Parts: sequence; structure tokens; C-alpha cells
Amino acid sequence: MSALVRHVLWFALALVARQSAAADTFNGTVVDARSGAPVRGATVVVLDASAASYLTGADGTFAIPVPGQGAARIGARAAGYGRAVVEARGGTPLRVALTPLRPKAVYLSVFGISSSALRDAALALPQSSAINALVIDVKGDRGMTPYSSAARDAIGASAQVEAPAPKVHDFPALLADLHARKLYLIARIVVFKDEPLAAAHPEWAVRDGQGEIWRDREGLRWIDPFSREAWQHNLDLAEEAARMGFDEIQFDYLRFPDAGGLRFSQANTREKRVTAITGFLHAARARLARYNVYVAADIFGYVCWNLDDTAIGQELEPLGAALDYISPMLYPSGFTWGLPGCNKPVEHAGEIVARSLAEAKRRTGLPGVRFRPWLQAFRDYAFDHREFDAEEIRAQTQAADAADTDGWMLWNPRNQYDPTQLPQ
Repeated sequence: MSALVRHVLWFALALVARQSAAADTFNGTVVDARSGAPVRGATVVVLDASAASYLTGADGTFAIPVPGQGAARIGARAAGYGRAVVEARGGTPLRVALTPLRPKAVYLSVFGISSSALRDAALALPQSSAINALVIDVKGDRGMTPYSSAARDAIGASAQVEAPAPKVHDFPALLADLHARKLYLIARIVVFKDEPLAAAHPEWAVRDGQGEIWRDREGLRWIDPFSREAWQHNLDLAEEAARMGFDEIQFDYLRFPDAGGLRFSQANTREKRVTAITGFLHAARARLARYNVYVAADIFGYVCWNLDDTAIGQELEPLGAALDYISPMLYPSGFTWGLPGCNKPVEHAGEIVARSLAEAKRRTGLPGVRFRPWLQAFRDYAFDHREFDAEEIRAQTQAADAADTDGWMLWNPRNQYDPTQLPQ
């Protein structure tokens, strides 16, 4: 082979390699749909194909490897925005526009979403109030699901549920209808408080000082947060929710029990507790990456103030790296010991929310949009037993809005929300 022929072949192969590399990488920019400004720090993923995710730079640009060549679906999200998906083909630069969104939600339990009366009442709220989102139990406080869950069936938990709630026949179709109503949908998954799972797998249950299976004040069993098998199951359930179409996966009871003298599979130290909780969240973020869903977790209100892990594994500062949204439960009734200079929290509902969010932002260095608090929409149980009506609810929501949070969520265990009491 002559030198000239070898040179021509080398050039041709190099050209093919460059074209192939270009075809395997999609470049683009994520922008604000309203202003056109670049969105820094947006998360970009190849949907259903890769567990890897990438962040946009200061100018909103990204370069993301794509398996194979040709077309792919690219998903993007950022705090304070709704999700977006674009079709990418060839080497054409992408422009992904994110629409600003601040979810303002009410909570529906397993029974609430399964009840046509409670569900329809919640669906009427956007017509007369600021509500534009729902938090829906995918696994509730007693381990029940509002649909037939393959993940729960496979682990043996479904068979352990006593007096199960009614099931929604076609849950994905219901979610599609809720999305058609322009609602942002949050899947609430109760993690380590799980009576049916502990019944199915007692080897994963929390033990008392005598080695017997421990039960909380409600008589319910908990799962050891160190159990990687339990992690795997809850991630299976989270993935199930993501595939059904939820915008966000929110983990609740992501903590160790708040009781002393308990036994776990590892030493019950602060460092190990925090490592377990944050480790689970990082695993969840990796597992859910390909679905482009937001990842959130609920924390006790006092976690915003306590400098340790509150003896439950919830330490504020490490959470930001694992989560899109941190959701402190800022119910004034839950601040039993008040705050400095405020010993009657229910008389100062707005102050509780404002000061707690300010402290959380100061300690983490995160902007307000990385927080979405739970707010109280139920009767006080700790102080003067007042109803939390329009005045108290408005004080809390205004404080959250003033902190520039990513909206807020109202908790009422009965799933009853009077539209005349809600912000407009």
C-alpha cells in the first residue's frame, strides 16, 4: 500500500470517527421559557437510557453523551421549574425551555386519592384557590398503596396489609387525567415506618433492648434504616411511581425512630445514622435519574435549627447535595418547645415558618427555591387546640412565599380543605 493510499485511508477513518463522536454527543442550552435567560445548574438526562445526569454551566449550556447514534429523548429540570422533554436528532443544537412553576399543594392519603368524594373536592380547589399541585400517597403511613403495586407484591408486603384501602383501578390513567388538568404531582413514599414490610421480613425490623421487635406508639413496626434490602425495595417502589408519571418522588419517614434503647444492624451513632439517610437519598437520585423526576424528602421542623442529626439521622447540611427539594415540616403545633423569643408558636404561625426557613437557608447556603415546606391545615394538638383557618394558613403561606420557596404543601390528615380558607 502506497503512502498516499495510507494517508487517504487514515484521513477517512479520522473523519468518520469525528462524525461518530459528534453524533454521540448532544449539545444544547437550557433556558427560562418566559425570559429566555439561561438556566444555570439545570439537570439534563437521556430519558430511559442512562443513569448519568449532567448540570448546565453558567451560560445554561450542556453536552451530554448519548448511547448509539441518531435520536434520543432528552429531559431537563431545575428548581423552580416544571420538567421538560425534547426530541434530539443528529447533531442539531438543542434548546430546552423550562417553564417557571411553584407548586402549591394539598395532601391526599391512600384513602383520599381512592375516594371519589375527597378526590373530586381536591380537584375543585384550583378553580377557586392558588392550589396547582397534589401530594399523593404511593405508600402511606400504614404501608398501603392506592393501586396494585408489583413492587409490594414481589416483596410480600401486599399480603400483610390488614383492612386494605380501596384500589384505583387504573392508576396511571388517573395520573394522566390529573396532568391534563395542569396539576403537578408529587408521590409521597413513607420509607422506614412500614408495618406490612416488617411483617413480611421480620429480619429487617427494628429491635428493642431485649432483642424483640419494637413497635411505636401506634403499635406499628419499623424497618432498620441500615438494611440495604429495604433500601432496594423502596427504590423499586419509587421507580414504579416514576414510571407511572409522577413529577416528583418525596420520601417521608426517612429517619430512625425517635425512641431510645433500640437496636439496629449497625452501631447507632450519629455518623452512621447520617450516612445511612444521605446514602439512601444518593442511591435514590441515581436510580431515578433516567426518569427526570425531582427528588425530595421531608424532615422535622427542628432539623432546621438543631446542629446535630436530632438523633434520627436527619442532619440539615448534607441534604442539599442529594435532593432537589428539602421539605421541612413547619407545623407550629410541632414546635413543642417554641423558638427563642417565641414560646407560643400557634399564635405566631408565620413567624415559625419565616424564621425556620431563614435559618435553613443560612446554614445550607441554598436559595429559597430549594425548599418547599409542609404547612399546617389542621387543628392544633399541642397548645390551645385552635382551628387553623384562613388567618393561620395565610400567615404560613405568605411567610413561605416571602422566603422565595418552591411553593408549599398543606397537610390535613382528613384530606378536607375548605376553599374559602385557602390562599387565592
